[in-house]
Amino acid sequence: MKLRLKKYKEQLPYWPENGYHIMAQYDDEKIVVYQSYRKDIGEFAVKNQYFGGNFSLERMTWIKPNFLWMMFRNGWGKKEGQECVLAIHLKLDAFKKYLENSVYSSYNEKLNISREEWQNQVKNSSVRLQWDPDHDPFGNKLERRAIQIGLRGEFIHSFAKEDIILIEDISDFVSEQYQLVWEDKLNELLLPEEKPLLFNDTLNKKLKLV
Repeated sequence: MKLRLKKYKEQLPYWPENGYHIMAQYDDEKIVVYQSYRKDIGEFAVKNQYFGGNFSLERMTWIKPNFLWMMFRNGWGKKEGQECVLAIHLKLDAFKKYLENSVYSSYNEKLNISREEWQNQVKNSSVRLQWDPDHDPFGNKLERRAIQIGLRGEFIHSFAKEDIILIEDISDFVSEQYQLVWEDKLNELLLPEEKPLLFNDTLNKKLKLV
């Protein structure tokens, strides 16, 4: 695995407890996002290093840069149809482009635009942005918010091939760490090393990161 790992308990003191944060593993060139699929889709992606086969380019696909948020959604890879857990190393510039072109998935007056303006933006955008409660290893809600990004149209096409640096199957790693959670051995729990990601002031403000 190319993921950088660190004990959960060692990371926890450095993670923000509340607010909106893109918690992720990243460097100057790439960022890791997570998805879960049926085995046939996941195995095709790992073998060919792009998404094809039974992967649908017509449906919106959601990516999550936060490992524990993904584990909450896929039940640590135990939910039906989500057994194959992938770590997708994406070009950071591509990830930033998704966010720059994103529209919030639900309307809120804090967006400072009318509902009609928001509806027009949604109609013309191929990227959805959503903030949800983050979760701890046991699935308990946290005050901190976690991001997920939905892609369709031109963006799902670029995501599926040209934006990818590496696709890893981390299903075995996920299963091993879930066993530690099940046994309440959090002192031994290893997770991908993550920290908050920030951009320029304009994008940070759009994403509620400031």
